[in-house]
Amino acid sequence: MALANEACLPCREGAPTLTDRELAALMGELPGWEVIDHHHLRKGWRFRDFLSALHWVNRAGAICEEQGHHAEFSLGWGHAEAVIYTHKVDGITRADAVLAARFEAMEPKGPYAAFVTDR
Repeated sequence: MALANEACLPCREGAPTLTDRELAALMGELPGWEVIDHHHLRKGWRFRDFLSALHWVNRAGAICEEQGHHAEFSLGWGHAEAVIYTHKVDGITRADAVLAARFEAMEPKGPYAAFVTDR
């Protein structure tokens, strides 16, 4: 995944969001991700239990901190969801696709990390 190897570059307020064509070209590297109202990216995952989901969210959160670009997460028993968009421009930027690709590149690790199925 080429996107997963990129860094989430910060954008400045008023920077352009991705065009439909640009976004469509990137979505091939983001299996299962949905584009919602051309405003944000969303994907949900299922896990075998609460600890598995929590472990995944903690690892994804560490990626957010490392990249300085933060997703919104929801978490419950056996499931987690990530929503990504760039707040400064109120829409989807390349940095959002990069963050989603980094989540995709995460391999299940540890005793609580087994995915059951994608959403």
